[in-house]
Amino acid sequence: MRIVILGPPGAGKGTQAARLASALELVHLATGDMLRAEVSSGTELGRQAGSYMERGDLVPDEIIIGMILARIGGPGGDASIILDGFPRTVAQAEALDEALKKAGAPVDGVLSLQASEDELVRRLAGRLTCRECQRPYHAEFSPPATPGTCDACSGELVQRPDDNPDSIRRRLTVYGEQTAPVIDYYRQTGAIVEVDGEGAPGDVHERLLAAARRSF
Repeated sequence: MRIVILGPPGAGKGTQAARLASALELVHLATGDMLRAEVSSGTELGRQAGSYMERGDLVPDEIIIGMILARIGGPGGDASIILDGFPRTVAQAEALDEALKKAGAPVDGVLSLQASEDELVRRLAGRLTCRECQRPYHAEFSPPATPGTCDACSGELVQRPDDNPDSIRRRLTVYGEQTAPVIDYYRQTGAIVEVDGEGAPGDVHERLLAAARRSF
């Protein structure tokens, strides 16, 4: 089974992809983590990606797709994966589909997490991280025992500079302009299932799991 998970910032893609991977015995491929791992390991793909990342440029699609193909075994590969963080544009979706079909491992389906803008802003604006140990918190959903202080190391909790409501809404606008059309692309292929991403994480997981088992 090869699944793509889509959704706007704050929809919980990473968390839900990891839970689905465990439940369905899939390999969770988060492209951001893959890039960092390749660079850290000094692979050829990592060296190519690192040259772009050091300049602050976007890593070309063909390098990211090359990493994905390497992880699923190349031509004839049949690994079960859930892809998180790619594709982000229609051009990337088209390139990914073409590459995977040539490799004999096409995408089986796409799960799209849906949530209102107000809910996404609420989730993202409440995120906090320990300055020392990087432990994550949320002001509403998983607050520390002592406000502003990490439970684990007593470090200061800080908010990402772009996790304020104005910045979040700008990021959501960019998502709508660049990534939301990917949903329309997959909708036209009949491969997509839209899932309500609001509510407790456990409830969202059960909806996603049911949709995957029913549809793919």
